[in-house]
Amino acid sequence: MRTKLRLDAVLIQAVIAGALSFAHLHDLAAAAGQDGWKAWAYPISVDLLLVTAWHRIRTLQAADRPAGSAWCWFVIALAASLGANVATAGLLDLTDVPAWLRILVAGWPALAFFGGTLLAHTTPDTTSEPEPDMPAAEPDPAAPVVERAPEPAAPAVEPDPVPELDPGPAPAPAPPVPAALVEHARKVADAHRARTGSPIGPDTLRARLGVPAPMADAIAAQLA
Repeated sequence: MRTKLRLDAVLIQAVIAGALSFAHLHDLAAAAGQDGWKAWAYPISVDLLLVTAWHRIRTLQAADRPAGSAWCWFVIALAASLGANVATAGLLDLTDVPAWLRILVAGWPALAFFGGTLLAHTTPDTTSEPEPDMPAAEPDPAAPVVERAPEPAAPAVEPDPVPELDPGPAPAPAPPVPAALVEHARKVADAHRARTGSPIGPDTLRARLGVPAPMADAIAAQLA
C-alpha cells in the first residue's frame, strides 16, 4: 500500500511540474512572436528532446558505449526548459522581448530537429548475439571400420661406447725433508710473518732456503 501511494505521489508531482514547464515554454514562445499552434508546439519539442536524450543516455550506458553526444543534447534541452521557466518569472518583460531571444526561439525548431535526428540514428546494436557453436560431427555407425596395421617399432639405438680417459702418469712422490731443515724453515717463516704480517709463500721460502721447488713445496705443506 505504501509503495502504491508513493508511486502515485511521484506521478502527480511529475504531472504538475510538466504542466508548469509546458505553460512557461508556451508563454515565452507566444511572447517571442510564435502565435497559434506554433506556441503550443514549442513545449512539446523541448520536453520531447529532453526525454529522448535521457532515454538515449541510459541506452548507451547500458551498452557500455560513450554517451557524450546524448549528454550534449540533454543539456541543451534542459537549458531551454530552465531558461523559459526563469524568463517567465518576472525577470523578463514579455511585452518587449529582446531580439536575441526572438532569434533563439525562431531557430529552436531547426536545432531540435537536428538533435532528434542524431539521437535517432545513434542506437547501439544490442541485438547481436554470438553465433552458436556447431556440434561436432558424430561418426556414422553404418560406416565400415578400417583397422590400421600397427607401425613397426623403431630399432633401438645403442649408444656409442665412451672411450676411457688416460689417467696420465702418477704424480711424483714428495721428496723427503730432513727435520733440521723443517725447523730452520719454520724459524724463517716465523720471522717473515713477524716482519710482514702474512705467511711466507713457497717461492719466497725456496729463495730463502736455496732448495729446489719440489722440496720447497713439501716444506710449505709441513709448515701449513
